[in-house]
Amino acid sequence: MAKTVNEFRNEIRVAVGRFEREESAVFTKEDLAAICDAVGYEIDTNGRLPPKAKMRAGILWKIDVSEEENPEEAPSSFRKDELEAIETAVQ
Repeated sequence: MAKTVNEFRNEIRVAVGRFEREESAVFTKEDLAAICDAVGYEIDTNGRLPPKAKMRAGILWKIDVSEEENPEEAPSSFRKDELEAIETAVQ
């Protein structure tokens, strides 16, 4: 049976040291920052975290799903195939 988007998100959360969520929920800024760290995408963590779009774009770029790091073209949430690639990268 194929995994759901929520199952992928929770597996990624656990892999980067975050907590699973019972209900389907997009990644928080803190979740995205942990994923950035896990895939080796450097973000400035002094003070406020960068916008979600910047972190999503950086993650996709770092795991070779996107050819460039462009927050303006980053999806508002990850698609299932992107979640699969992220899960593979953080395992």
